Amino acid sequence: MLSPWLELPGTADLLDSFSAAAGTDLAQHGTTSDADTIRDTAVAQPLIVSSSLLALRAILDGRPTTEVVDVTAGHSVGELSAAAVAGALDDAGAVGLVSHRARAMAEAAAAAPSGMSAVVGGDPDEVLAAIEAAGLFPANVNGGGQVVAAGDPERLTALAADPPTRARVIPLQVAGAFHTPFMESARVAFEQVATGWLATDPRLPLLSDADGATYDTLAAGSHGHGTATDVLARLAAQVTAPVRWDLCQATLAERGVTAILELAPGGVLTGLAKRALKGVESVAVKSPDDVEAARDLIARHSVVGGAGASA
Repeated sequence: MLSPWLELPGTADLLDSFSAAAGTDLAQHGTTSDADTIRDTAVAQPLIVSSSLLALRAILDGRPTTEVVDVTAGHSVGELSAAAVAGALDDAGAVGLVSHRARAMAEAAAAAPSGMSAVVGGDPDEVLAAIEAAGLFPANVNGGGQVVAAGDPERLTALAADPPTRARVIPLQVAGAFHTPFMESARVAFEQVATGWLATDPRLPLLSDADGATYDTLAAGSHGHGTATDVLARLAAQVTAPVRWDLCQATLAERGVTAILELAPGGVLTGLAKRALKGVESVAVKSPDDVEAARDLIARHSVVGGAGASA
């Protein structure tokens, strides 16, 4: 997934700094490691954040995000990438912090069998009721007719055998039941690291996965977009809390966003946006071949300080 990015000038040095921050060879994992290796959440999370930030810097080519981005949000692990976009974390700091998150979550996942399944379609209220009745948790409420159920594997199997009306249950290849009480030990361990991590107040609007709100609703901070303390606290709490991407998309709609740029490895969030944010133009960045399309989207839609593009 990183091989084409490493052909761009300066990218290898940037990735070296990410590897040093993560304490692992991300260049190797992003070019030659096999699927089983990178499926390990301890590897996957820093690799995902690294790919997002490599793409971001290639697209911006030296421009600060505050000149380009009107609002930013990230789904699950993508929240740490979004925090870097917002300036709350520097790039290497985001990769270093997510590595602690990843290791803690990998340990929690190994402690007890658990998993996740996407529930696609059906009436939203009926889907949530069925998940609760099955003794499971709605780990991701994504909007666009998709909820991710998480918990005990046998209960996930039972839900798949008796799905909600007009819904399909699709098992996901993940290491554990993320964003549920199964991750409580990870939340405690990560919180101890995150609350003392080097961070600054966000420099642009950053949405929280907890409720889709911007951090300035908690406290304005030095830049008017919330405080570093609140960002770090919510990143830690989100380890066991459901991702409310439906509310993040609702906030984007309320803000009048006209275009969405999804950073690498792109595709999933733009797919959700096509169903929930109809008429909003989007570009999913999957490789350097998408950089020019991303720059074109920014040029046509970014109006920092008002309605425009998001990343």
